[in-house]
Amino acid sequence: MLADDTIRSETLAAIAAAADLRALDAVRVAALGKAGSVTALLKSLGTVEPAQRKERGAAINALKAAIEGALDARRATLEDAALDARLAAERIDVTLPPRPSPPAGAGDGGIHPISRTIEELTGIFGAMGFSVVDGPDIESDWHNFSALNIPEHHPARQDHDTFYLPGRDADGHQIVLRTQTSPLQIRTMLKGEPPIRIIAPGRTWRADHDATHSPMFHQVEGLVIDRSITLAHLKGCLVDFLRAFFAVADLPVRFRASYFPFTEPSMEVDIGWNRKTGEIGKGSDWLEILGSGMVHARVLANVGLDPREWQGFAFGMGIERITMLKHGMADLRPFYEADVRWLRHYASDPLAPASLAEGV
Repeated sequence: MLADDTIRSETLAAIAAAADLRALDAVRVAALGKAGSVTALLKSLGTVEPAQRKERGAAINALKAAIEGALDARRATLEDAALDARLAAERIDVTLPPRPSPPAGAGDGGIHPISRTIEELTGIFGAMGFSVVDGPDIESDWHNFSALNIPEHHPARQDHDTFYLPGRDADGHQIVLRTQTSPLQIRTMLKGEPPIRIIAPGRTWRADHDATHSPMFHQVEGLVIDRSITLAHLKGCLVDFLRAFFAVADLPVRFRASYFPFTEPSMEVDIGWNRKTGEIGKGSDWLEILGSGMVHARVLANVGLDPREWQGFAFGMGIERITMLKHGMADLRPFYEADVRWLRHYASDPLAPASLAEGV
């Protein structure tokens, strides 16, 4: 086993000689890793006489602290150098003369795919008599969960799924970044008497992030409340919407029994597609697209409506998800990366708004 002074001098020399962060990390592992030289000294403390163990442990810890300090200092130096190199490589020469003409479409601007999809949703459901509602992004957990018949033990209410904010509202409820736009359904039912026919597009937040999920995303919820509303109304509404949105007149649509706390009965809605090619309406495969169902009697009672007099249906879908499917996008993250090339490719003409007369 190497002596302390040898380990100190060799390790500090290697740290000083590390040319990049990868080399520096290799030095760290060689000294402080599971099989590192300093780690071996710490493991050897068990063989030291009890009377000398305290003094020996202090010496080894001092060695470890010296090495860690040198590593931190060298890492800061290398990170600064790497940043300076990147800034130099990515520098833009602002003294260059302007281009004689911009690339195609660059000077015209365009409608972001999410905004375009919201326009299309509004156009389609507007033709069916729906109005658009908006509301706060910060909600009470009563509007976001309890009023929707979501019990306190439900997984969606856990900290690892929901962004809770400090403090409480005037009624003593916890406040959250809304996980869905369903609270707008509750607010609408509390605010006015039926009949109600609304959609609620907007931002929502959940603690999730990968190629198909984002901590912030967009959702649209729909609600219809009236007398004598049935599943037939729900199915007709959603079939017409999906066929109009995807521009497939004979798009296969399947309703599958499911469970949601706020609807009973509840149904997942699938559309026909080709798993190999991704074509909507082709092939013999099915793809889940949204959730729906008849509004639960408890939800109606929570907002002061008599379930024996009023019935309704609700549905919800992710706006990014249906946008990705319609345009053949494989990754959610570019929606928020502000890559001008991606935006130019997928942006819509700002002078050609969504119109049912021309198709969406």
